[in-house]
Amino acid sequence: MGIQGWTYLIVALTFLLYIGIAVWSRVRTTAGFYVAGQGVPALANGMATGADWMSAASFISMAGLISFMGYDGAMYLMGWTGGYVLLALLLAPYLRKYGKYTVPEFVGDRYYSQAARVVAVVCAVFISFTYVMGQMRGVGVVFSRFLEIDINTGVVIGGAIVFLYAILGGMRGITYTQVAQYCVLIVAYLIPAVAISLQLTGNPIPQLGFGSTLVEGPSAGVYLLEAIDQIHRDLGLPEYTGAFVAGKRSLIDIAAITLALMVGTAGLPHVLIRFYTVRSARLARWSVMWALVFIALLYTTAPAVAAFARVNLIQTLHQTPYAEVPEWFTNWETTGLIQFNDRDGDGVITYGEDPETRELEIDRDIMVLANPEIANLPAWVVALVAAGGLAAALSTAAGLLLVISSSISHDLFKSILRPGMSEAQELRLARFAAGGAVLIAIYFGINPLDYVASTVAFAFGLAAASFFPILVLGVFNRRVTREAAVAGMLAGIVFTAAYIVWFKLLGWGGPEDWWLGISPEGIGSLGMLINFAVTLAVSRFTPPPPDEVRELVDRIRLPSGH
Repeated sequence: MGIQGWTYLIVALTFLLYIGIAVWSRVRTTAGFYVAGQGVPALANGMATGADWMSAASFISMAGLISFMGYDGAMYLMGWTGGYVLLALLLAPYLRKYGKYTVPEFVGDRYYSQAARVVAVVCAVFISFTYVMGQMRGVGVVFSRFLEIDINTGVVIGGAIVFLYAILGGMRGITYTQVAQYCVLIVAYLIPAVAISLQLTGNPIPQLGFGSTLVEGPSAGVYLLEAIDQIHRDLGLPEYTGAFVAGKRSLIDIAAITLALMVGTAGLPHVLIRFYTVRSARLARWSVMWALVFIALLYTTAPAVAAFARVNLIQTLHQTPYAEVPEWFTNWETTGLIQFNDRDGDGVITYGEDPETRELEIDRDIMVLANPEIANLPAWVVALVAAGGLAAALSTAAGLLLVISSSISHDLFKSILRPGMSEAQELRLARFAAGGAVLIAIYFGINPLDYVASTVAFAFGLAAASFFPILVLGVFNRRVTREAAVAGMLAGIVFTAAYIVWFKLLGWGGPEDWWLGISPEGIGSLGMLINFAVTLAVSRFTPPPPDEVRELVDRIRLPSGH
């Protein structure tokens, strides 16, 4: 059976599993829909959090970006994993102890303001839609290659699947579906990584193979990273392991992006809501610990996958006559995600990255998916990677859709516009909102801003600039006022969104015009500082919070068994 046959089989089986779990775990209460009845075990919640966290950006795009960026790509690893440390220390246990359903609900109560709640709803929805467009894009990339359908059609199919199990099971269904999706995606990521590591270095552990010598080819006996650096020098490219050199990002930009990803992690509403699904603050901490373990399995493997893909890609294609390209190249060429432009007319592929002479146009998002084919692994392994990519994208998309749904139904309608609505009406509205969110997510998946990981980075920047300062100050500063919270959130997210739109959506200016040399992916760091500054400044000139609010802040931080 060929790649397409295996892909249909494995993807169909995994989709049936996800839908079966959703039907089995169907909920009929708002508590079950929003927070799974707060009865999820810490281990399962950690695994579900790992799947929720390891989106298409982590599975499909991160290693692809590292493969092309080299050392600079490590900012994604450092930012996304470092953010979980902040989450465990600063937010997760305290928000769980507070005991409400959603982040906007915490913001509204802590800052004793419906206006603050509405601003938080708008921020949550805006961030979630920015994030979800990356997931839908990832689904389209997988479908377009392995099921040989149009990318846009793939996005529509993926949206329909997410909608089905999100509206049936709510958070309970999504949680246990994500447990299954984590198992699928981690197996799909590790099997080809182990096989390729053994093939290239003789070491079956990718993390060790990353630092081993090559066992075959023109660079046999040379350490993998040394071989890549030499290949880059021969091609006139910046060294793969080089840092802050010509042709690569500046120190300040890498620092800004890393910080934005880190604090953005601790402010993402679809991640924070996961810690409302366990019974206590202690279990919330254990959930974070288990999530870090499960995330580390993929994140410590990603640099090795990136390096393997880099070596295989260049050695396979550089100086290869176009008439003799391998089958995997022609398969991906039909998707439009890899293209050969014969600039010198010699019919031979010359690898390079200078836009003036570049003959290969390669979408970074295909590297992890194409890697098993480049390495000539069996068809079932290639199909398994496709299923893993879909699992990663769909698991995160489901969590994001639930945030959008709960923000509209619970935080906007139930809390503000129609407080007298029944639980059945609220649940019906939540499912209707999820349907509307899916349609918008499909549109953004068809019309994304950038590569998957870059688009996701924008969402992290928006979360860093809006939620992180307000949540941290809400827990640790009794003096922050409602006026300050509203002003801080608006200042941070408006500045960050305007910067991203100016440079990425409208294209008005290039790197030479970036403020302080900070790219749109990293501008959330500056937006966060603006938020902190505005919030603290306004708090000094507005009346202090009521006594009951200050008592609430003290109570959240007091250690207890709950």
